[in-house]
Amino acid sequence: MRMIVGLGNYGAEYNNTPHNVGFMVMDKIASDLGVVFKKKRKNALIIETEFEGNKILLVKPLTFMNNSGDAVFALSKKYKIEPKDICVILDDVDLTAGLCRLRTVGSSGTHNGLRSVTARLGTTEFTRIRIGVDTPNRSADLADFVLKKMAPADLANVGVGVEKATRYAYDFMRGKEVADTQ
Repeated sequence: MRMIVGLGNYGAEYNNTPHNVGFMVMDKIASDLGVVFKKKRKNALIIETEFEGNKILLVKPLTFMNNSGDAVFALSKKYKIEPKDICVILDDVDLTAGLCRLRTVGSSGTHNGLRSVTARLGTTEFTRIRIGVDTPNRSADLADFVLKKMAPADLANVGVGVEKATRYAYDFMRGKEVADTQ
C-alpha cells in the first residue's frame, strides 16, 4: 500500500489559502477517482482505494499543519506502510507559484508541517512534492501569508503547480520511480 498525504488545515476558513495546496491536490485526486473523503481514522480524513492495481491510502490530516506528523505516523503504523511508500504534498513559499519540486529524500526546510512528519516518522526518506506559492513580501509575517485567501490570479498560478503535483502523485501511486524535478 502507498500513502499520499496532502498537508493543510481543516475547515472552510482555510480553503484557497497557500497552506492548503496539499488538500487541493487530494481533492483533485479524489474527484478524478470518483471517491469522497468521509472516513475518519487516526485524526485524519482518509480514502482507501485502488489505482491501476495498487492499493492507495489518500490522507488529509485533521491535526492542523504543525502536527501533521501525528496522523501520518499513526496511519503508517496502522496500515504497516514504510516511509519509502509515503508521499507528502505541501506548499513551499520559496518556490515560484506554478513550480513544483519533487524529492525522494531531503530536509524539512522551514515548513513546520513537513518538520512534524519527519520528526514522527524518524526519517527524511519519503517522497515530498512541494508546490510553489511565492512570498511577495519577505518582511511580512509568513503565517499571515500562508493562511490568507489567495487572489484569483494567485490561485490560478498556484493551480498550475497543483496540476503538476497531481501528475507526480499519480506516478507515485503507479509505483513508478519518481525523479527529482523542478
